[in-house]
Amino acid sequence: MSQFNDYYANKGEGGGGYVQSPFSSPGGGARRQAAQHALRPVSIKQLLSATQVHADAEFKIDDLEVGQITLVAHVVEVRNQTTNCTYTLDDGTGRYEARHWADTSDQKEEDVIRENTYVRVMGGLKSFSGKHYINATHVRPCKDSHEPYFHKLDTMTVSLILKHGLPGQPRAGNHAASGNPNGASAYTAQASTAGGVNDQWSGLPDLQQRILRFILAQPNRQDGIPVTAIARAIGGQAAEISEALDILLDEGHVYTTMDDTHFDLAL
Repeated sequence: MSQFNDYYANKGEGGGGYVQSPFSSPGGGARRQAAQHALRPVSIKQLLSATQVHADAEFKIDDLEVGQITLVAHVVEVRNQTTNCTYTLDDGTGRYEARHWADTSDQKEEDVIRENTYVRVMGGLKSFSGKHYINATHVRPCKDSHEPYFHKLDTMTVSLILKHGLPGQPRAGNHAASGNPNGASAYTAQASTAGGVNDQWSGLPDLQQRILRFILAQPNRQDGIPVTAIARAIGGQAAEISEALDILLDEGHVYTTMDDTHFDLAL
């Protein structure tokens, strides 16, 4: 999407990345499962308008199911508790809470979340006692002052693509009617462009590039690729593979799926 080099981690050479869009998947069960692993940039205004048919249903934004989201916002308040931290966030379109269930006792000084700073949050939408919030899996400070602006641009771009499709292509919601057997949306088409993927990874170390290309080449990634398969294919020391995957995870190039040992691309 964007050419912002520090989209997820303020380091590396990749731009923003999104996983395959599930919004036009034909099967209900497959659609819900895919939505849980989709990553979409959003604004707080969109989160405030998110709806559920019932308490166990997936959240929807603009009538499209949404799974994992990413948000850049200003931290208004930090409330530290024994098992979690709750952040009140404001991006200029509204306020929303994010809860991060993690032990921050050994957190590095530069990674501590403070009030009156900007953060990037990744996670999913949850509801408890009628109140919606972000169940955050990753929260990190923004170290580049331009990141909030690029996030706004990415959010607008993705929303327009999902609504209207790319130029010359039908909108995402029309694929089933148009007879597309794969149910691939315009969003998917752009996210999976080979040239864009190669450009995104060109500045990464060789080991990280080989890991990403191996994952990309796998025909069935619905449950993610186990780290054991990656290690067998790539070779090298297990510690090196694990360290490379940790870096790729922190930088937003990959994400964990069914557990902490299965990975997929955040294209």
